[in-house]
Amino acid sequence: MPEYEFLTNHAQVLLCVAHDPGIRLRDIAETVGITERSAHRIVTELVEDGYVARERVGRRNVYTVKPERPLHHPLAQETEQRKIGDLLDVLLGDNGRTPRRRLPQRTS
Repeated sequence: MPEYEFLTNHAQVLLCVAHDPGIRLRDIAETVGITERSAHRIVTELVEDGYVARERVGRRNVYTVKPERPLHHPLAQETEQRKIGDLLDVLLGDNGRTPRRRLPQRTS
C-alpha cells in the first residue's frame, strides 16, 4: 500500500457524516484513523464553514451535509462550479444517501 491517501481527513469526515448522519465522533475518529479530538475539530470546522449542519436530538448530534455548497479546489474552479454533492455522488452515490453500512475502516 502507498504511504499517501487521496482524500484529506476533512473529506473523509464529510463522507462519514454523509453516510451516517447520526455517527458519533468516536466512530468518525476510528473510521478515519484520527483522534476523537481531531474528529471534533474537523466537524466543528465543517459546521462553521457551512458544509454541515449539526442538530442536537436528545443526547446525540445529528448531522446534515449541505450538498449545494461549493467544492473549494483549484481544479473544480477551472470548469463549472462544482458542489460538495458532486463529490459525494462520485464517492457514495446519490449525495451520500446510500443504505446505512459502515465505511471500511482504515488499516495502518
